[in-house]
Amino acid sequence: MTTERMNVESFNLDHRTVAAPYVRVADRKQLSQGDVITKYDVRFTQPNVAHLEMDVIHSLEHLFAESSRNHSDSVIDFSPMGCQTGYYLILEGEPDVTATAALIEATLTDVLKATEVPAANEIQCGWGANHSLAGAQDAARAFLAQREAWEQVTA
Repeated sequence: MTTERMNVESFNLDHRTVAAPYVRVADRKQLSQGDVITKYDVRFTQPNVAHLEMDVIHSLEHLFAESSRNHSDSVIDFSPMGCQTGYYLILEGEPDVTATAALIEATLTDVLKATEVPAANEIQCGWGANHSLAGAQDAARAFLAQREAWEQVTA
């Protein structure tokens, strides 16, 4: 295992020490024109122990990306992690973890009320058949059930 600092912030995180679910600031960047963006690590499952299935990841991505923008104009992106344990939420500005958690909570509450996955078709999605509304809702429900733990990243 390397001990030298790597360019990707999450590669410098000891994934053995975190306790999912959690929400943490993964990075803040000031852009060339002075704007600031903040990237959050929204971890649904314990790294190297559990993961979300791809149809669940995909559906939750669609649901969250669409619904979160009803709650905040600062949402830039919501992208799945390749390890299938969570997402990166990128926001404009420097919202604190508490405000971001409120946005996540409101959005996941909307996910539980959804009757379909938005844009889950071959016209609007690159793999429109690969979705699971029930799976996405189960993942949202499990994450919401542990709301009090979101701001504690390590055990």
